[in-house]
Amino acid sequence: MADPQVQVGGSGPADQDDVEMQGGEEGAEVIEVGETVEDNGVEGGSAEEDKPAKRVTFIDYLKSPMIELLIGSGAGQTLLMAHKALLTKSPFFVQKLESSDTKRIELSDDDLDAMSCFLEYLYTGEYFPHKLPSGNLEVDPSQPKLDESGAQLLKHAKVYTLAEKLEMPALKSLSHSKIHLINSTAPAELNYARYVYSHTTRDDHTIRKPVASFWGQRSHVLRHQTEGTFRQMCMDFPEFAFDVLSFVLDAEEKRAQRKGGGGADEDVGKSARKRARGQ
Repeated sequence: MADPQVQVGGSGPADQDDVEMQGGEEGAEVIEVGETVEDNGVEGGSAEEDKPAKRVTFIDYLKSPMIELLIGSGAGQTLLMAHKALLTKSPFFVQKLESSDTKRIELSDDDLDAMSCFLEYLYTGEYFPHKLPSGNLEVDPSQPKLDESGAQLLKHAKVYTLAEKLEMPALKSLSHSKIHLINSTAPAELNYARYVYSHTTRDDHTIRKPVASFWGQRSHVLRHQTEGTFRQMCMDFPEFAFDVLSFVLDAEEKRAQRKGGGGADEDVGKSARKRARGQ
């Protein structure tokens, strides 16, 4: 989630133990030349155990059975196919496939585009638009340079919540990093904030904290450009309002401490304003 372009005022190997070479000690067992380890009563590893582990290649994935994924519901329901060995990279699908012999999994509540991004990630390790070596996102010719509706932000936010469900932390981290590379407007950011607070849990600080920070720093300007929807957002999602307010108050407290004022605690009970008392 990049700063919105808001026009203000017009614009593994395991460790091995050291082996101490000892010789000539009393009581040391001596194995005669020509005597095998087995003959001496010491078990040895089999030839099979000595073989290196077989490397799983990409073609091994492609040889695995195909699984049908039924995405969505109603007229918009779409059938996708994926190789079982790749799907089992997700603990969610491991559980689904182990619980029954079915070769079809229904995902009626999941977003088709987000699921498509997940499958692309399984097969390639990335999903479109890719992150470039420069740290930017590659250009998507089908999308405007400035996200005015929140569609681009929501694309990656939906991948994030899907990755959370499928227990894919690397994909979750990748999608979250792409959110911060989108150039957007205030209304787009508010649509994104609404999705975040309606589809994530209270303790998901990874995605919620940057949203609260963003609005805490800019709400005094951006709220005038959201045509009343900022106020509605605060009413619909009190947690959002609380997080933004907490950010503002924490920032003010730190500012006061930097000035040497000792913070807000010393000011308690010292205000010159007095509440009117009832007669």
